[in-house]
Amino acid sequence: MSNIVEEMRAGLREALEKAVAAAVAAEQLPPVDMPDFVVEVPREREHGDFAANLAMLLPKQARLAPRKIAEILLENLPAQPRRNKDLCRETGAMRWVERVQVAGPGFVNFHLDSRWVLDAVPLAARQQRDYGRARLVEDERVQVEFVSANPTGLLHMGNARGAALGDSIAAILDFAGWRVTREYYINDAGNQVENFALSLEARYFQLLGREGRIPEGGYHGEDIADTARRYIAGHGDGLLHAERRTRLDTLARYALAEKIEGIREALAEFGVEYDVWFSEQSLHDSGQVDEAVSRLRERGYVYEHEGALWFKASAFGTEKDEVVVRKNGISTYFAADIAYHMDKFQRGFHRVINIWGADHHGPGPRMKGVMEALGHDPEALHIVLMQLVRLFRGGEIVRMSKRTGRFVTLEELVEEVGRDAARYFFVMRGADSHLDFDLDLARTQSNDNPVYYVQYAHARICSIFRQLAEQGRPKPDPGQVNLELLKEEAELVLARRLADFPEEVAMAARQLAPHRIARYVHEVAGLLHSFYNAYRVITDDRELSNARLLLVEATRVVLRNALGLLGVQAPEKM
Repeated sequence: MSNIVEEMRAGLREALEKAVAAAVAAEQLPPVDMPDFVVEVPREREHGDFAANLAMLLPKQARLAPRKIAEILLENLPAQPRRNKDLCRETGAMRWVERVQVAGPGFVNFHLDSRWVLDAVPLAARQQRDYGRARLVEDERVQVEFVSANPTGLLHMGNARGAALGDSIAAILDFAGWRVTREYYINDAGNQVENFALSLEARYFQLLGREGRIPEGGYHGEDIADTARRYIAGHGDGLLHAERRTRLDTLARYALAEKIEGIREALAEFGVEYDVWFSEQSLHDSGQVDEAVSRLRERGYVYEHEGALWFKASAFGTEKDEVVVRKNGISTYFAADIAYHMDKFQRGFHRVINIWGADHHGPGPRMKGVMEALGHDPEALHIVLMQLVRLFRGGEIVRMSKRTGRFVTLEELVEEVGRDAARYFFVMRGADSHLDFDLDLARTQSNDNPVYYVQYAHARICSIFRQLAEQGRPKPDPGQVNLELLKEEAELVLARRLADFPEEVAMAARQLAPHRIARYVHEVAGLLHSFYNAYRVITDDRELSNARLLLVEATRVVLRNALGLLGVQAPEKM
């Protein structure tokens, strides 16, 4: 098993189940049905390496106090011949147990020989890029849809955070066993596209010496003028005398293609590549929007009121119903969104994940209601709400305004602080936390900069192996190293956290929480720096050197794999 923490947990669970069976056989406990108990890592180190709540789930059946049950379990646990590794097949996890105690209301706490984690070191060194992989599901498809910004302007900080979060979530899910599709939903239909076309027309006229006025709700950014200028450079003034609808449609098509390509390039520069670019307009052209409304109507969840068609959102716990087709017969954006999500499940995804801004807290429950109304499991739709980003420079907030064009774009951010720093900073906090992004800190090359601190740990290990090569000494063979020589606390604490990596990946995948990986990799880097500052790795003692070299190689593997899940490079030199 590649997850030795899970292997230990399973072994201790089996030992407890055997203890219950032995206690029942000895008539210390009555026959009981085994409850679904947990063996977990306690938050406080003094509570042991693992703790089980089994005794607290049995009082009703056993008719005994939890602590008394726990004491009976301790009496019946398998023997603990931890000094005799030849018995490991018989004793399993218990060979590492130094002591067991009853704590609190009835927890069974296991304290292990600290060397139990050392198996993770050669495992990581051998598995390399596969170390940490999990198999949480079997052949399940998941779609992660993120960014999906209107193609009417440049990408801003909210889009950038969504890109980092979405891409990292997708990478973690892939590492944990899902078949992942990254998708961008192009909002190329509706009122915003009409306002976009009118704004382009106004700029087109102005650049050709005619009067042009940007409409209320239009787009004032300088990038709109740049697009109109490029159209004129390539196509001249031929649209001045064209029929207005033709002029608007032509400008819109040109600008949308340009903007979408610009978004694609900016995201690729940020390290984000999509598998699918899905057009909202295609839902209207194919009739899927009408089909979605008809299907809901057939199921009794759409009704007519005052000439409009309404979805019964209130039947699924929301405050009010929502219009899906207006009085004029034009469908709403919500109707297109319904059709899009219906299409997702029709494509065979077992799970659908949307990364949305915090202002979408209302649409989320409504869309879950729609999925239930259409006969899909609403729990298969996961919505990650992402809080706002504030940029700071020189201790002052950098003000942003998308409509006037005064904001820091994704391209500008990458140019200023680099892709690695930008991506790491965006996932350092949970999506539900507001993020203050310090541009000055992100640029610094010091231990205060968390991404520099982690990358330097990887580069430091690479430097050790360069020194080894300069001395003409080979890398140690994982199967030929005596890891029993690793006895220092700094060595064993580092090995312990390396053993946790598969567990951290699994938890981050279940919780859709890249910040867990960011926090974890920062801690591993800190443990590596502490170990390195206290002990020499390459010494005259070849056996000890090989043990420490294997430890730092395993650390390098974990740092690289964890950073890769966040879309951050692991440099060999700094």
